Amino acid sequence: MDFDFNRLLADAAREMDESLAAATLGGAVELCTQAIAHCDVAGISVIDGEEIRTLVASSDELRRVDQLQRELREGPHFRDADQLDTIVCNDLDTDPRWPTWGPRTVSELGLRSTLSLRLFTTETVSGALSLYAVRTDAFAPDDLVEGHAIATQAAIALATGFKESQLHRALETRTVIGQATGILIERFGLAPDQAFAVMRRVSQSHNVKLHAVASHLVDTGELPSQGSVGSDSAWAEEPSSSEA
Repeated sequence: MDFDFNRLLADAAREMDESLAAATLGGAVELCTQAIAHCDVAGISVIDGEEIRTLVASSDELRRVDQLQRELREGPHFRDADQLDTIVCNDLDTDPRWPTWGPRTVSELGLRSTLSLRLFTTETVSGALSLYAVRTDAFAPDDLVEGHAIATQAAIALATGFKESQLHRALETRTVIGQATGILIERFGLAPDQAFAVMRRVSQSHNVKLHAVASHLVDTGELPSQGSVGSDSAWAEEPSSSEA
């Protein structure tokens, strides 16, 4: 890697500490098109089963590439868990791994080479940084080194983003359950543990998550029922927390 790339990567690392994860992902994609010689298009995507979400893209061509993979169920995003974390293709028009997606990517978008770097893998979800070029044989060994360096930054940003998202959802869930508990306490004069026991009983009897029960109560003022909503007095007769 030359000095310019090291400087750009250092700048990106500093910016990562000062910006949101989403902005960092955008910076990583921009860095690919600036620092890797023949990279014309780049993007970061999350693959969940057969669904592909394009998180950031340098152009609409990248979004179309992901769309084609999703439609055809073919392409680098559909690698198996035991496949290499790095996939390189020098000529999409002739690569036997993707007999339909490859030629269509060439004919519709004019992209002929790809470098795909896996960012993370869980049991159901994976992420990838994808680079494309209009020329064949576009990505040299040095490009793989630089790509992996950028991918590391992107992986950290994605992990941070997922943790923040999970934390936000957890806090939101606790808030909604607290609000629903307060409604039952005020309406029926229940103790907090009794109010929680009521919601848990409804959650279990209807096979619905507790958060969904709480959200329904906060939104409608009523607990959900399989038919019509029961009378308020019926809910007040739930047992105490010792029976929950």
